[in-house]
Amino acid sequence: MSQEPAAPLNEITMTLHHLDDTVTQPFWDNSVEPRLTIEPGDTVVFECLEASGQLSKASTVDDYMNVDRSRIHALNGSVAIVGAQPGDTLQVEILDLQHKGWGWTGIKPGFGLLADDFPEPYFHLWHLEGDDCHFGVNDIVLPFEPMPGCVGVAPAEPGRLNTIPPRRNGGNVDIRDLTTGSTIWLPVLAPGALFSTGDCHANQGQGEVCGTGIECPMTVTMRFDICRNMPIEELQYTRPSPNMRAVSAGYHGTSAHGPDLFENSQNAIRYMIDWLVSTKGLTREQAYILCSAIVSLHISELVDVPNWIVSAQVPLSIFNQ
Repeated sequence: MSQEPAAPLNEITMTLHHLDDTVTQPFWDNSVEPRLTIEPGDTVVFECLEASGQLSKASTVDDYMNVDRSRIHALNGSVAIVGAQPGDTLQVEILDLQHKGWGWTGIKPGFGLLADDFPEPYFHLWHLEGDDCHFGVNDIVLPFEPMPGCVGVAPAEPGRLNTIPPRRNGGNVDIRDLTTGSTIWLPVLAPGALFSTGDCHANQGQGEVCGTGIECPMTVTMRFDICRNMPIEELQYTRPSPNMRAVSAGYHGTSAHGPDLFENSQNAIRYMIDWLVSTKGLTREQAYILCSAIVSLHISELVDVPNWIVSAQVPLSIFNQ
């Protein structure tokens, strides 16, 4: 299933469609009427709201806590692809991702990898400019390495499903590798596929540990095709080389051992928070949301019974050395 990198947008001969952000779909349902029907090979520009569809660059922690959870995620779609049938595979090329100048990261009590450690809500606004994500604290700047957190097709089963957990149809997968130049394959489970996307992030650590990345509105451009006789069970992808800006100065890593990968992940992030607080002058809340936006969790070792190793890595290039 190898795939050549997507051609630059200005080099592609295509039928171009546009979906504005005036209608959102916070659910998966194979009975809904698609907003748009396209031919294989066509390209769609999606104008996506931030994940809740309810916050702005003037929002506060109170606004964050009063978000109507039934409206999450504010997806754009669906798009029907002519001829797509169950058993086919939908190919989606991410051609372009453009932010709209701002984003947010939040801590919601009872949610996230360290829910018990952070019982109070916290809300942080980011300024996005060009290829930079400005944290606004101690000159910390993250690279703009965008991705849509939600990419999915309609499920096979009837009824309306919320968008919170990922499923076989894709959905809220939060895979940070689905960035500009990546190609996604999804199993077609209902006629037309009925693809939707949204929940875009300007950057996100592998694990999205506090439950949010840099959530932001975004313009997403994708090209669609149908692959026949190439069935898959769940989402697969290719991605271009990693963002070299992020790795140019190396990493600082923390690690944790034990027989439980979830607990190891918690401890690796706790140790990273300790390091960020003690060496970078951040509050614990600031350190936690920074981990969610850029720190990546890795299963470093899974063979030496009875203990496994999980590590967490932060790129040193984000700090003003």
